[in-house]
Amino acid sequence: MNWEHLTSLEELNGIKNRTGFSIIFKHSTRCSISLMAKKKLDLEGDVIPADIPAYYLDLLNYREISNAITEVFQVPHQSPQILLINNGECIFEATHGEISAEELAEQIA
Repeated sequence: MNWEHLTSLEELNGIKNRTGFSIIFKHSTRCSISLMAKKKLDLEGDVIPADIPAYYLDLLNYREISNAITEVFQVPHQSPQILLINNGECIFEATHGEISAEELAEQIA
């Protein structure tokens, strides 16, 4: 996966207003389950079309953005958590062991 770091509310608003798909991965840098989910995504990421932006949120350092994601996309907070956004709406989310690039690819197809 070619991660773009999500570090501002302006970037989050850009995702909300974007046409097409985006991916947001909420990652806790202190959690071994989160680390394993990220490694799995990195290994499987080639099944995701390269033109879909993938955003990485370090939720420990950017708690305000994590809270805003919950409000903007109407999803409960989880960590780790992956969200698939299409045209400003969260159409799929998964957490912990359910996180899979292959599942994301199926949702995109």
